[in-house]
Amino acid sequence: MPAANTLGELLATLFDKRPFGRKVEDSRPLPELCSALLAEKTEVSGHQIATAVLNRYKQVDDEGKAAFFNFLNEKLDLDAKAISDLARSYSDDPSAQNFKALSKASEPGRQELFRRLNQAPGATAELVRMRVDLLALLQTAPELARTDHDFVHLLRSWFNRGFLVLRQITWDSPASVLEKIIAYEAVHEIRTWDDLRRRLHPTDRRCFAFFHPAMPDEPLIFVEVALTTGVPGSIQNVLSDNREVIGENDVDTAVFYSISNCQEGLAGISFGNSLIKQVARDLAHELPSVKTFVTLSPIPGLVRWLEKVGLADAVHDQDMLKKLAARYLLEAKTPDGKPLDPVARFHLGNGALVHAVHPGADLSENGLAQSGGAMVNYLYDLSRISQNLLLFANNKEIAAAPAVKTLARQAAKNIEA
Repeated sequence: MPAANTLGELLATLFDKRPFGRKVEDSRPLPELCSALLAEKTEVSGHQIATAVLNRYKQVDDEGKAAFFNFLNEKLDLDAKAISDLARSYSDDPSAQNFKALSKASEPGRQELFRRLNQAPGATAELVRMRVDLLALLQTAPELARTDHDFVHLLRSWFNRGFLVLRQITWDSPASVLEKIIAYEAVHEIRTWDDLRRRLHPTDRRCFAFFHPAMPDEPLIFVEVALTTGVPGSIQNVLSDNREVIGENDVDTAVFYSISNCQEGLAGISFGNSLIKQVARDLAHELPSVKTFVTLSPIPGLVRWLEKVGLADAVHDQDMLKKLAARYLLEAKTPDGKPLDPVARFHLGNGALVHAVHPGADLSENGLAQSGGAMVNYLYDLSRISQNLLLFANNKEIAAAPAVKTLARQAAKNIEA
């Protein structure tokens, strides 16, 4: 199957992959360096100052980082009065000149600073790591959300789907990439290299990841796929050490059983929807016998919800747990009407439907703690994704198989009105 999209591979040749520069030193304080970078008119000097800023940032302690983000938040913020005056001018005279002035004033100076910092060789990865520090500071300094909003705005542009490269991860991939797959796996722990080999090497297993040309050795997100006969209802069977490998001519189902985000600094920037749909399309092209595309997903909020509705003991009754899990997935909502379960929000928001619920599907310590061992299949019907997505987005309507809807109705009488 195609290992990458053509545009992404072309862009990969255009990016400077040299490691982040560490030789440029400048003794000026960070705020002064940032102001100098914003004022710089020449490209070469701008790159040098940008490198100096990023070098200096890496050297400061936590207090210095907090001071840096406070500088961005307060000194490089919007000028509300100037915007108000320019908005009135534009309202009175919507000329191109007034529009340009209003547009320029409506962008905080920190956005231009981030853009200029990103011109330094290797800076994209450094800025992604910088946002990790910002996210940590938000816990105690929520006012910094203004700066984070600008950060996310630019990162979404820089990590647009058109710039991403889809690659298949195999047992022959570079060791540095394989090590990161082990480290970043967030759903089903990879304990050993043999464990990783069992997920990559057999002919009925696949792993795909998105990369960005500016971070060619850092996976952004990856999905692990099992090729099966029929829809599985247990992760133990999928990951069994002793399972029999299924020949490619006998498989009819692709199971997305683990999807992991790799870059904490890209939190809030969604790649998963594009990844699953692209992999499904490519697998359908590579393996015409594969007609069914499903997940085998955790239900991370189920136990908490059962405790909230006073039915925590249901985890000991597999039949009741199955019904209540269906009820939770279809009826438990956030205040804005979206599914309460975060994994359900993700897949339903991508156009999938709730296909089947399986008690006893994940008997790991984590699986039992978060869902009593239950898991769920979300079905990606390529012919219905757009329809499901529209109904979910416009009406918050959850698509589900009839059997799941029946289970949810049967559970209703066990929950207090």
